[in-house]
Amino acid sequence: MKVGSVKEIKQNEFRIGLTPNNVSDYKSNGHEVFIEAGAGVGSGFSDDMYKAAGATILGSAKEVWSTCDMIVKVKEPLEPEYSMMKEGQIIYTYLHLAADRPLTEALLKNKVKAVAYETVTDNNGGLPLLKPMSEVAGKVSIQAGARSLEKLQGGAGVLLGGVPGTRKANVMVIGGGAVGVSAMKMAMGLGANVTIFDNNLDRLTYLDDVFGSKIQTMYSTPAKIAELLPTMDLVVGAVLLPGGAAAPKLIKKEHLKTMKPGSVIVDVAIDQGGCAETSRVTYHSDPVFIEDGVVHYCVANMPGAVPQTSTVALTNATLSIGLKIANMGVEAACRADKNIIPGVNCYSGHLVNEPVAKEFGIELKNLMDVLA
Repeated sequence: MKVGSVKEIKQNEFRIGLTPNNVSDYKSNGHEVFIEAGAGVGSGFSDDMYKAAGATILGSAKEVWSTCDMIVKVKEPLEPEYSMMKEGQIIYTYLHLAADRPLTEALLKNKVKAVAYETVTDNNGGLPLLKPMSEVAGKVSIQAGARSLEKLQGGAGVLLGGVPGTRKANVMVIGGGAVGVSAMKMAMGLGANVTIFDNNLDRLTYLDDVFGSKIQTMYSTPAKIAELLPTMDLVVGAVLLPGGAAAPKLIKKEHLKTMKPGSVIVDVAIDQGGCAETSRVTYHSDPVFIEDGVVHYCVANMPGAVPQTSTVALTNATLSIGLKIANMGVEAACRADKNIIPGVNCYSGHLVNEPVAKEFGIELKNLMDVLA
């Protein structure tokens, strides 16, 4: 199979879907690999490094798209890339379709086979290809939140951990998954007072057992979130619904009027539409906006701020499934590994992801029925 990776065109996105080591792995499995010139520079990988690993360097993204049977990316294809897709092509990347109807329709129109990192599962029901970027995003969310609390960024001028004789910042983390726990640990490490919310009591029990009095666990209900928001300096939205569904709006616009002036919301769920009603996508070059006195940080590719770490962490997770798909094809790979099935969101003009079909009112097809 001809496998390729292109330079990401999302604003301030420096990650790449394949490292030079990945190229060697695909080559050793009998595949040809094509890389767009300069695509890996932002992550610290030169064209010469890709050539040494056996890749062919092509001068433009269009050449890579037209040459390859399988495109391995990081972020979802953007509008300029829609016309480059070709029927039957495998696109293996983050998609987050529930927040992007135009992309969903483009994938269906072009009859591609779209496999989303964020909906591939493991034998325990986890999301192994989402986890490493969730961990990075959780840590970055606290770094970004601490910076956004600074006065020059519009924040209240509160230091997360304080110093002797001053109060520590109060941090609310909504969601006890990989993002939330990484954010919680980062905030703890900086000395903040951390309250973490989740609606899974077993998860809260686990966190309470492990971290004890260092954190406050709280069962997540809209009323409890609304009750505690006025006491918080930093709120991290780390909500994730299974299957790629849109994030619930847990922070309402009216809640902002109850929050401290200069407090901060970092909405990591923005990839899935955000968990605050007032959230809208921002970029690393202009990451914050202020509404009703509350600073919002809603960058949709937070791990892109640390591309060397993020690219290696991501490709460590995506390589084995990518090789399976390349070696066997999407169809045989799904039959051999049931965990790949939920990863397939669109297949040859059919929408096969239930949460996305419900979100947009598009006809849902069962992937295995289509394959049969």
